[in-house]
Amino acid sequence: MNLETLKSVYFLGIGGIGMSALARFFRQRGADVIGYDRTETSLTRALVSEGMHVHYADDPSRIPSEVDLAVYTPAVPREMAEFQALQKRNIPFIKRAEVLGVLSEHLPTLAVAGTHGKTTTSSLLAHLLTEGNISCTCLLGGIPSNYGSNFLKTGDDWLVVEADEFDRSFLHLRPQIAVVLSADADHLDIYGDAESVIRSGYDAFIRCIRPGGTLYMKAGLKLSVPAGLEVIEYGVEEGDCRAVNVRVEHGKFVFDYIGPDVEIRNIAWSLPGTHNVENATAAISVALRIGLTPDEIRRGLSGFLGIHRRFEYVCEAPGCVIIDDYAHHPAELEAAIGAARMLYPGKKITGIFQPHLYSRTRDFAPEFGKALSELDMVYLLPIYPAREAPIKGVSSELIGGYIQGKPWKVVTKEFLLTEIAAHSPEVLLTLGAGDIDRLVEPIYQILMPNE
Repeated sequence: MNLETLKSVYFLGIGGIGMSALARFFRQRGADVIGYDRTETSLTRALVSEGMHVHYADDPSRIPSEVDLAVYTPAVPREMAEFQALQKRNIPFIKRAEVLGVLSEHLPTLAVAGTHGKTTTSSLLAHLLTEGNISCTCLLGGIPSNYGSNFLKTGDDWLVVEADEFDRSFLHLRPQIAVVLSADADHLDIYGDAESVIRSGYDAFIRCIRPGGTLYMKAGLKLSVPAGLEVIEYGVEEGDCRAVNVRVEHGKFVFDYIGPDVEIRNIAWSLPGTHNVENATAAISVALRIGLTPDEIRRGLSGFLGIHRRFEYVCEAPGCVIIDDYAHHPAELEAAIGAARMLYPGKKITGIFQPHLYSRTRDFAPEFGKALSELDMVYLLPIYPAREAPIKGVSSELIGGYIQGKPWKVVTKEFLLTEIAAHSPEVLLTLGAGDIDRLVEPIYQILMPNE
């Protein structure tokens, strides 16, 4: 595939966060970009405003006759009429991950992997490199508030990408520098069990790093690293590069960074939680290696505004705090709820959680229940199925059965709004990776009617 000759690119599932970043990449290069998605969203409307063509009906007649490349996401059902039609075309029809693999063969690549933290860490790296005048092309899995886009391009010195473990997508990448933030069990519908997540997932990804490359790995991870790679461990209070003296001052997390050759004291940054301090430690370590100075890093961190749906403040007013977070894995729930506890000690914290996928609910129901037990009140929405068909006996009630010592209730979206209006939670977390974000504005209007 010669990127220079691609004049028309078709995307099946263009509205996905990863697919849309790639669509923006090709549009920026001057290609005509056309695509299908199931529903219209603010993101697809943004793509249209940028000159792309998007439709919402599974209709092969909408696919142009002249297409040089077609890209699909693994979440797209194979029985779709457009999928079937594109398979019959005499053009490359490949997964998004394969396209990223081609890009990583052509550009020096910095890939961020991990069950949690990929979007935060890669977005922060993109911001640090941009602010430090190191040219980069960044395809991100979220929308950094500094830029309002999941695609950022200032040049080609580095390609910054998220290394996604779903469907073993990250095995297509060939990075010079890789980060592994975590390696918890997830996507067991793909891997089967936790051991396979490590061995056929993260260990295999590490083997994709180019010979002589560098791996930044969270201290304590039990991963197999081949000979010939430079390995640097990082963490909070541990590792070759570490954050120490972590504390909360004036509503911000503050810490000191200590590396082999440098110390940066009293770093204040706006993203809450020890897990985000850990993510920042990884980003700082890589940024120093690439050539940023401690002063540039301090400025970059202080100016980073966060990411849409990553502990995002919807409202912070006396008597009303609303925080929206993408957390959809038990460890992510623990991190988000723990950060809220540190910031609002003594406050009653209510959570609304929308489970994502029947298989994930089945595989981690006890862990979900344990994490949610740290809330004072739990509302559970029905499972967001995404690409899956229902599984017998698997529902949000399954999670509720594992919540210990705290009240919980399964509610529809409509009844949830009635409950919120009746109880006016003091601190409210909306949690999940489905379409729960569409409830955030109605909830805000209920709790802050005079705004």
